[in-house]
Amino acid sequence: MGWIIPLVVVVVVGMVLVGIYNRLVGLRQNVNQGVADIDAQLRQRHDLIPNLVNTVKGYATHEKETLDQVVQARNSAAQGSINSSDEAQLRVALDRMLALAESYPDLKANTNFQELQRELADVEDKLAAARRALNAAVSRYNTGRETFPAVLFAGMLGFQPADFHRLDDSEQGVVDQVPQIQF
Repeated sequence: MGWIIPLVVVVVVGMVLVGIYNRLVGLRQNVNQGVADIDAQLRQRHDLIPNLVNTVKGYATHEKETLDQVVQARNSAAQGSINSSDEAQLRVALDRMLALAESYPDLKANTNFQELQRELADVEDKLAAARRALNAAVSRYNTGRETFPAVLFAGMLGFQPADFHRLDDSEQGVVDQVPQIQF
């Protein structure tokens, strides 16, 4: 009779640990999915940029400096981390290039340019949504990790806090080569 109570306690603690572990695994997977979603949107953005640059080149040949800045910023962003300042510089360079359309009515009316511009705006919207979703997943994961009784076991089970701003190298994709499209 004296061994039944300790056995019940061990079984209950074991079930609680399994439940905590499984919940934290699910929350961590949501964080990993958020990182992958951001990476996918960045890949799509990086794939669109060469096509957009080639379209603009046909109309704005004397704006070489702006186009070169976009290409350089894209290449830097492709090699940098997801949250790096390279992505911000790329965004500024893209904005400058898109502003060129105001100076070139033919470019602004070009259906290829308009479609690429729409696709880029769509990617930017999806990227912003993916970042919001990642932040929410990180918040849920960290909250789940820090609530009682998970806080007692999370560290022992290997669950480290997720960071809203830093991503591991293993979570960052590499921008693949894109096909060149000349207009």
